[in-house]
Amino acid sequence: MRMIIHDLQEQEFAGWVGDTQEELTIISDNGAIRSCLGCFGCWTRTPGVCVIKRDGYNNLGELLSRSDELIIISKCMYGSYSPFVLNVLNRSISYVLPYFVTRKGDTHHRNRYDHQFALSVHFYGDDITEAEQDTARTLVAANSINFYSTGNNVYFHNSPRSIKEVI
Repeated sequence: MRMIIHDLQEQEFAGWVGDTQEELTIISDNGAIRSCLGCFGCWTRTPGVCVIKRDGYNNLGELLSRSDELIIISKCMYGSYSPFVLNVLNRSISYVLPYFVTRKGDTHHRNRYDHQFALSVHFYGDDITEAEQDTARTLVAANSINFYSTGNNVYFHNSPRSIKEVI
């Protein structure tokens, strides 16, 4: 399954994915997402599932566990993701366990699922600086390690329209 997380307006994204035989999950901003509470309930009270149930974003960790490829499309905000995409990633913390392991001298959460996916991130913006690009590459590399992905690719685009051609 491919999973796409994006911050584009509905009319901008319309028609990007035509009729396809592959399983595809699209996570977009429906205006209802609530911020992560930082309560760790997805680890303790309802393991693997976010305790915020009413907004429809409570199963993100489980969705990641079924994904072979995660594609993120985000406006580059000072070398990071847009607020919506960042919120989705925060709400996906249930993909990993609250316990820690040391890998290559760094501390990381243990993986909950025996599963890996490829990670591709497409940042867009009018004038993304070299410093922002460096920060974004470092961020995506860290996310790749924390999500136990098989690797990552980072792309920079002047506008969302140019992303459509490559995904």
